[in-house]
Amino acid sequence: MTTLARLADAGYQLTAETSGASAEAQKAMIAKARKIAKLAAEHAGDVDAKSRFPHEAFEALKRERLLGIMIPAAHGGEEASHATIAEICSVLAQACASTGMIYAMHQIKASSLVVHCNDDPWHASFMARIAREQLLLASATTEGGGVGGDLRSSICGVVREGDDFTLDKEGCLISYGAQADAILITSRRTPEAPPSDQVMSVLTKDQYTLERSAAWDTMGMRGTCSDNFTFAGRAPAEQIIPVPFAEIAAQSMLPNAHLLWASVWYGIAAEAVARAEGFVRSEARKRPGSTPPSALRLAELLARLQQFKALVVAGLDRYERARGDADELSSMGFVVAMNSIKVVASQSVGEIVMQAFLICGIQGYRNDSPASLARLMRDALSAPIMINNDRILGNTSNLLAVYKHDPSLSR
Repeated sequence: MTTLARLADAGYQLTAETSGASAEAQKAMIAKARKIAKLAAEHAGDVDAKSRFPHEAFEALKRERLLGIMIPAAHGGEEASHATIAEICSVLAQACASTGMIYAMHQIKASSLVVHCNDDPWHASFMARIAREQLLLASATTEGGGVGGDLRSSICGVVREGDDFTLDKEGCLISYGAQADAILITSRRTPEAPPSDQVMSVLTKDQYTLERSAAWDTMGMRGTCSDNFTFAGRAPAEQIIPVPFAEIAAQSMLPNAHLLWASVWYGIAAEAVARAEGFVRSEARKRPGSTPPSALRLAELLARLQQFKALVVAGLDRYERARGDADELSSMGFVVAMNSIKVVASQSVGEIVMQAFLICGIQGYRNDSPASLARLMRDALSAPIMINNDRILGNTSNLLAVYKHDPSLSR
């Protein structure tokens, strides 16, 4: 398989050495992920056809203890680098895009705890539980009542009742909500607070109920099981993350989302190119001594995939260098860079799969062909609408009114 780590071996070694896990340990994690990817590939068609959760892959991920690898070593985790986690997202996505996306979303939620909660007693102990019990984390940031996917607004608010709080939230699209062990959910700080004054709370499965209000029946990414729910929860107030959600979103959640989702989309694109390569080789064997006409198009496609890979690797490197620097993580330049990665990556995956279709022709179009690209294309089409590209470009355009782009190669 084509991997992110092979292109950026020097960068991978750098990030591995600055994290808790050794380079050898992180390579072992990736090797485990490759074995699990083979299992995920066996069930990917059924996961897609039945719009079901990829139980087989996640049972294996828990068994191999790959869900807690972002957690710091001080809390019992492996403290893997972001390069390693991105590589695992890509490896899994090459086999089953839904598996890769769920794994990425889980790690995005873990990043909010890792970056912001190390000094908070309850959340530090919860991170230890994630590592020890291999808990699966989900996210509830969308909302009904016209808010939709706008992370900056919320209608519902935390209601304090002594040492506890209650929270009711309607219209939440919660990916794998029914299968998660805990949910990180956003709301106003109080019901009377402004919509943008939000907090994020952590509730475990025994502290909330979910009432399904709409099923997940979509073109692609069907195995993410992103049903709509009405959420009702009660928990101790200490489970509210003390950092404002605006800081969590800017410094950990959105950068990780853009980079790890881009890694998933890269995995889909890499698998499409691999199937195109297989098709061209098959055609070449039919006519020994001649080069198939599609080989030239394949060469162009490989160059496009290399561009995509370089984009993701550069983004991961920039994030690693910015970690621990709150000013840099919140700077306009960093936000513009991360937003741009999301937009370009989400556009590139569909374009690459479409180019692979042109190489494979009818064999790529058929569902019963080894070169079939149908599921990959349907999954790829979700990319531009996950955190809508128009909304991201609108936010970026507002920043560009006061920010001058830095043309250097070193940032």
